[in-house]
Amino acid sequence: MRIAKLPGPETADLVDAKVNVGSTVSVCLPARNEEKTVGRIVSTIRRGLVERYPLVDEIVVIDDGSTDGTARAATRAGARVVAEEDVLPGAGDGTGKGNALWKSLYVCQGDIVCWVDADIRNFDHHFVTRLVGPLLTDLDTGLVKGFYRRPLHGQPTGGGRVTELMARPLLSYLFPLLTRFVQPLAGEYAGRRSVLDTVPFVQGWGVEIGLLHDVVYRFGIGAVAQVDLGVREHRNRPLSELSPQALGILVTVLRRAGIDACDPPFAAELVRYDDLMTPERIQVEVRERPPMETIPEYQAKFGQELSA
Repeated sequence: MRIAKLPGPETADLVDAKVNVGSTVSVCLPARNEEKTVGRIVSTIRRGLVERYPLVDEIVVIDDGSTDGTARAATRAGARVVAEEDVLPGAGDGTGKGNALWKSLYVCQGDIVCWVDADIRNFDHHFVTRLVGPLLTDLDTGLVKGFYRRPLHGQPTGGGRVTELMARPLLSYLFPLLTRFVQPLAGEYAGRRSVLDTVPFVQGWGVEIGLLHDVVYRFGIGAVAQVDLGVREHRNRPLSELSPQALGILVTVLRRAGIDACDPPFAAELVRYDDLMTPERIQVEVRERPPMETIPEYQAKFGQELSA
């Protein structure tokens, strides 16, 4: 595992590397109700990495059922906006961030796909350049994970609450190899299409930790790099929204350890209590999409032959 130190290669050097290896780069933002931040992120990428330096070939926003002006803001800023529900309708209904990421592999055209969350408040082009850099300069790298500090009470800290209370303990006990990664749940990462389309995608909140595990154990720890993205500022979610995330991550990791208590296997239910001690039952998305390389429409679009 390699850790890229600050500062990374200059953007012009990355453009040269991109030309030398003949790669194309897609930046994709999965977004749901991110009208306040998505436009600035898209325009920053467009101005710096499309117009000034031709590093990024396309900017795609997968609109995952937004009810605000997310799609309008992203379009005005220069992104190609695609509604999640319009992608691969024959694959059946799906929900969650991982479902949007999975569908983005079909929508995006690049050999390299870079995902960044649409709620980053201090976004700069280095979020993209540092993620795609190792993929352009080292052909043995298949996935690049970002790590960062998160401001909390005015001070930059490490992982979020779900990372510290769920992800790190799970990995420390069940998959200690993966404890090498500073931010296993980071939503900023990039990978080669030829790697990403060979692994399943958890539809819900377990997508990041599932991808990290599956790429490492399929391609080896040396195929995954980490890069320092500095400080990341984003919308902090209330505790009530974090417990479903934690359950999705728990199910994903336990399944990869050979333990699955979901009955039926595609459903997980979180039970908690309100202030009146009334039970509240929340369905958590834990289904998984198959490797995209197995989807006939994807094979047809990207010139792959059906497996024998």
